[in-house]
Amino acid sequence: MYKYFPFIFVLLLSNCAMTEPFKNTNGISKTERSFSELLKWRRERVSPDRVEIEISDEWKNLNTNSNDYSVWIGHSTFLIKENDLTILTDPIFSQRASPFSFIGPKRLIPPAISIEDLPKIDVITISHNHYDHLDIKSLKKISKLNPEAIFLIPKGDKHLLKKANIKNVFDFIWWDTKKIKGMYFTYTPVQHWSARGLFDRSESLWGGWFMKNKRISIFHAGDTGYTQDFKETYTKLGSPDFAMIPIGAYSPQWFMSFSHVNPSEAVQIALDLKAKRSIGMHWGTFILTDEPVLEPPSLLNESLRKLNLSKDFFQTVKPGEVLKLYKNE
Repeated sequence: MYKYFPFIFVLLLSNCAMTEPFKNTNGISKTERSFSELLKWRRERVSPDRVEIEISDEWKNLNTNSNDYSVWIGHSTFLIKENDLTILTDPIFSQRASPFSFIGPKRLIPPAISIEDLPKIDVITISHNHYDHLDIKSLKKISKLNPEAIFLIPKGDKHLLKKANIKNVFDFIWWDTKKIKGMYFTYTPVQHWSARGLFDRSESLWGGWFMKNKRISIFHAGDTGYTQDFKETYTKLGSPDFAMIPIGAYSPQWFMSFSHVNPSEAVQIALDLKAKRSIGMHWGTFILTDEPVLEPPSLLNESLRKLNLSKDFFQTVKPGEVLKLYKNE
């Protein structure tokens, strides 16, 4: 049980929050799961086997002149380089997704690329403040190695980075936009929640990142349940050429569906966005919920078959594999 403690701890006890300044677009700011439901999940759950997915070292073929690529490092962390702008999403390189070093979800696999082996980073995007997405230890190391890097974070989390002496931090509410080296970064709504402790429930925002310049549109969905927000994102910002969408942490669905999509819902998100190509993330790195480690890509392919969609439309890749951002390259 203890390796899941921070997830349960935040999910349950953060209901004690004194204020709830941020809400989802449907007006809800919490998962609406009761204590009795939490206990039911705990009684019924069967911990998945710890299975390691295969890692690629293809990223080692990259050099300082390499451009227009993406690498899934693990979980929701992607390295993206487009037109000499280098972006890192939701970086977590720590051994555990936890406020503690001794308990909490432990990595199944190491990061495909270490912090020390990363190229120079220009921009770091954070989707929300859960420990598997906002990892202060990783952010401090990245900032030290990249003192000019710009950190884009949700409204309400700036104090976390300020306390860690991280500079160049900009916070966002939904639909805020910042231009960096020709790329527009827009923070978009998703369905989720935030908390890092007992009394900060929904006191910071959660969302996705839409990145767009004259050449390409890129979308990182963060964590989300299924919502109509993605249709609005398409209406306002257009269709992404390259989308990163979560496919894991969905079981049991009666308990997790508010916060996390299953693979078939992830496909629907891609369809709502009219994304040209999507990559599955948020699986294979930490055991957060009950589904078997290898189930998400299997169910994803099953959903694609049912809808007669190509695997190229929505695929899973190995951590460390190099993906070209442009199909014709």
